[in-house]
Amino acid sequence: MTEPHATAHGHDLADIVAKYDGRAPRYTSYPTALQFTPKVDEDTYRGWLRELPADDPISLYAHIPFCSRLCWYCGCNTRAVNRHEPVGEYVTLLCQEMALLRDALPDRMSVRALHFGGGSPNMLSLEDIERLFAELEAAFALAPDCEVAVELDATGLSREWVRSMRRHGLNRASLGVQNLDPSVQGAVNRIQRFEEIAAAVGWLREAGVSSINLDLMYGLPHQTTANTRATVEAILRLQPERIALFGYAHVPWMKPHQRLIDEGALPWPAARLEQAEAAAERLAAEGYVRIGLDHFARGDDDMAKALEAGALRRNFQGYTTDGAETLLGLGASAIGRLPRGFVQNVAQELGWRVAVQTGQLPIARGVAFSADDRFRGEIIERLMCDLAVDLDAVCARHERPLADLSDAVTRLAPFFGDGLARLEGRRLEIIGAGRLVVRSVCAAFDSYFEPAAERHSKAL
Repeated sequence: MTEPHATAHGHDLADIVAKYDGRAPRYTSYPTALQFTPKVDEDTYRGWLRELPADDPISLYAHIPFCSRLCWYCGCNTRAVNRHEPVGEYVTLLCQEMALLRDALPDRMSVRALHFGGGSPNMLSLEDIERLFAELEAAFALAPDCEVAVELDATGLSREWVRSMRRHGLNRASLGVQNLDPSVQGAVNRIQRFEEIAAAVGWLREAGVSSINLDLMYGLPHQTTANTRATVEAILRLQPERIALFGYAHVPWMKPHQRLIDEGALPWPAARLEQAEAAAERLAAEGYVRIGLDHFARGDDDMAKALEAGALRRNFQGYTTDGAETLLGLGASAIGRLPRGFVQNVAQELGWRVAVQTGQLPIARGVAFSADDRFRGEIIERLMCDLAVDLDAVCARHERPLADLSDAVTRLAPFFGDGLARLEGRRLEIIGAGRLVVRSVCAAFDSYFEPAAERHSKAL
């Protein structure tokens, strides 16, 4: 097989791959999860919770680690179940965890954003939904304009499920599409018809859900630029407010089920990028604003407005308009962010269950922010969100001399030389095809990053 010739912004994609396709974090946080340690434990978390200002709004993330099938590309913490009992038992314990969290907080906190992730949260029954929201409303004060978002699998969704969630404020939904070609779907064990996705979008619109995101992927086995373009054309008929375009991360040493994927059917790195750029060009032509590394939004969407205002944020769910300083995670493997640092629940469901049953907040690990973490974290977040950062301004806010960044700037010399980034005065900008290597640019500012360590997915 010969590698295809493809270009982007005047750069040969094969040349970019040859020079920059190492490994780098996805920077959904800084420090990244690799820096989490058991030194941050339940006692640490309880102390951080007590320090929260009682009148500051917070956000909540609830993890539902169940699916009706296991997609072989999946990098999430989930498992396939074919009966409801494990899900119902999990919900009971999730309600108990909420009660434990309520008792650890300084007051009944106001929630302005609530996100259900997975897994497939529509594995919850209608009764599960009622139980969860009863406990949520007892433990927290859901703001009248609270953003309620959920990740969905169209093949297991029903109109009644959508209506039930809508009664509890659902106003944002995300559906996984990935790719519509049958050969791609078969190769990753995710068979779904376009008609199922269209029906799900129709039920959401009918119920009054105002924002719908569709997830696409590139780099899957048997995926081509042609079937990527065909998928984009199909989903544009559904007029989603947002589209996410993720690159498949092949990390079988971390996710053993990915060994079921035929590595010989995976596209070449340059072909992966060609798929991504072809999709991006079509979406831009349709009027979608390109956001950060892999998101797109209609110009009138809150995410596009946040980008324009310089208010876009990045967390473990990806790009977000949520500006809350505190995000509390619930459920197995859930990650929270507090002003003092990150915390993560026990990842294994059994361990999480045991901790909650014994009255413990199920914290397994985390990391406390140092002053340097905050300093570098702001630079990395702005680069990931805005593809630009005013280094002078960040240094001033953190009372750091610009000289502290001289090594990082030196490491960026190849990007400057190749026309992928530029430094004008003290403003660092990622330009043209540099968007493709933004994670590698960010790594230059990461004091923990080890270039030779194969602990991350491929950067491209």
